[in-house]
Amino acid sequence: MVLLLGFFESSQLLASSGSSDFRVRSSSEQTVTASDGVGAFRTLCDFSHMNNDDAIIFPGQSGKSHSHTYFGNTQADAFSSYDSLRSSGNSTCRGGSANRTAYWVPTLFDKQGQAIKPAESHFYYKSGYFGIAASQINEIPDGLKMVVGNAQATSSQNTDILYWGCWNRYVGKSGSIQKCDVGDFVVMNIDFPQCWDGVNLDSSDHKSHVVFPVNGACPSTHSVAIPNITMKVLYPVPSDGDVSGWRLSSDSYGTDQPGGYSIHGDWFDGWDTEIKDAWTNNCVKKGIDCHSNLLGDGRELY
Repeated sequence: MVLLLGFFESSQLLASSGSSDFRVRSSSEQTVTASDGVGAFRTLCDFSHMNNDDAIIFPGQSGKSHSHTYFGNTQADAFSSYDSLRSSGNSTCRGGSANRTAYWVPTLFDKQGQAIKPAESHFYYKSGYFGIAASQINEIPDGLKMVVGNAQATSSQNTDILYWGCWNRYVGKSGSIQKCDVGDFVVMNIDFPQCWDGVNLDSSDHKSHVVFPVNGACPSTHSVAIPNITMKVLYPVPSDGDVSGWRLSSDSYGTDQPGGYSIHGDWFDGWDTEIKDAWTNNCVKKGIDCHSNLLGDGRELY
């Protein structure tokens, strides 16, 4: 059973209106040299909107896709391009217009068929994973598009990169939606490929221009290592703790199976280039922990 539900007005779910301001300022807060050598920059983005568009898979085809839940650029839709993301739309992320990136995932529905609003969303940009050292990291090219995961999956995918868990208690990595404690959050975890071919911002299958490291290194065909991007989307556990019947909009298999197997995510760069290069070079590439706001140069996003 496919949940091809129609467009949901963001106002029904109290979406953030975001900000058009360039929200970067001086900060006296200090970064930390990571003891494990992992360089990290993180940011928070509020829920923006939902629609049945996908600017990467179905560009220019409004309503062609299953329902998606967006973070970042408030105007992201089927017609979005790098230029439109950078020049228009508010941003629900820290930094305002410094980060007009569009992040989206399939919409999660409860057993009544109602869309579930994420409580919060964390986006990590790191080094040190999959064997890629901090010093090997390069800047992310302007306008890069990435898709990870199989929207047609009918069983568990690779739970090293696509999995469900709980926020406050480790319960392992599951390919399907996890039952978490009341007061906790069900978490959708998505890791994007870290090795770019150095040429293409997209590809015909929207995946082959970026790959994951192999045996701890980027392959010669995709030799440019970029920060490892991770999405963590948190959904509140209902007061009765019952998450049975929760399904992703892309879950196209029988309801006798658990929901969540078709987990996938899209990332469409809309960062201000100078800001993006700042946290890449000052934090990720130097093995510095810049927390969830610092740029590593005496500035912060707010």
